[in-house]
Parts: sequence; structure tokens; C-alpha cells
Amino acid sequence: MSAVRIQAGQSVLFQGDSITDAGRSRENPAELGRGYPHLVAAWFGMLQPELRVRFLNRGISGNRARDLQSRWQADCLDLKPDWVSILIGINDTWRRFDRQDPTAAADFAASYRDILRRTQDALQARLILLEPFVLPHPADRKAWREDLDPKIAVVRELALEFNAVYIPLDGLFAAAAARREPSFWAADGVHPTPSGHALIARAWLEAVGVC
Repeated sequence: MSAVRIQAGQSVLFQGDSITDAGRSRENPAELGRGYPHLVAAWFGMLQPELRVRFLNRGISGNRARDLQSRWQADCLDLKPDWVSILIGINDTWRRFDRQDPTAAADFAASYRDILRRTQDALQARLILLEPFVLPHPADRKAWREDLDPKIAVVRELALEFNAVYIPLDGLFAAAAARREPSFWAADGVHPTPSGHALIARAWLEAVGVC
């Protein structure tokens, strides 16, 4: 097993949209929802209980990058996490197709870069960036690639610019869909099934050297 990069007593903040939110309680700030943040915390705690790492989830369903930008002070900087894990971008694409409310790749990049720069300036936190993804189910999701692919490229560029840990989820889900049909991993092409959340959790744990 690779050396663990998360240190004893540190805190990890998960940020993003509904994929991260995963039905978390708003009344209990320590509750992680039913998705990959919960799985990450469970497996990390089982494998490295002595580290006593604290996990927080502030994902909000429907958010775009600009929504993170508007709430970043209260929902990230004020929490002073040691690690910030971000999965955002699919709603920046989805709103173009269901509400005719697109987000240009340049605007997505500007909002995303702003939250990363503010994090870098205010905290000593390490960054973990997960690329947004879409699977080709239903069939209309295939048309989304034109809009999403430039946003994935933005996240890759920002990961390099900010020396972030990078998790290539779009590629990982594409590879998984070569093993079993896309709907097995995400019934609507976006929101992961339990197996899809497990795929994200394992990739996250591998990226930080836990398994």
C-alpha cells in the first residue's frame, strides 16, 4: 500500500453538486449523505482508524461552479479544512440542455479558478479535483459531450496549475461502461448508482494513497 498523504488529525471537505450531496442532512453538519463521501470516510476509517481524520460534506444538489463561488467563504474557507475535494461541472453542462441556460467554458474556468485561488490564499489546504463525467444513457446524453469536454479540459488544466491531486472520473466511468452497461453505473448518465459511488470512492482512496 502506498504511503498515506493525509495526516493524523486532519480534516477533509467534500464539495460539489448532487453527486456529492447524495441526500446529506442539513440538520446534522457531520452527516455525509449516502454517496461516495460516506464510502470514502467509512473505508478510510476502517483502514486508518488511528489517524482520526474528520470528513465533512457541503455538496449542494443543483450547484454549478458559480454557486460554489458564491458560498465558498462560509462553506469552505470558514471551515478551515486541510484537504478540499471538489467535483463540479455537470450542471454547468446540464442547464444548457434542460433550461437553455448555458455556462461558457471560460466562465466555468473563471469561477473554478477563483475558488481555488481563494483557497490557496486563505488556507494551507491540499486540493483534490475530480473531473465531471457523463455516461451515454439515455442516448441524448451523447450530445452533452460537446459542452462537457471543454469543461473537463478546464479541470485538468486547473489541477496542473494548482498542483492538485487529480481523479479522471470521466475516463474511469467510460472504462467501467466497457465492462457493464452505462445505466449500471449511473441510471440517468449522471447520478451514480451505489456501484457508481463505490467506483468514485475507490478512485479517491487510491489517489490519496490509501488503497
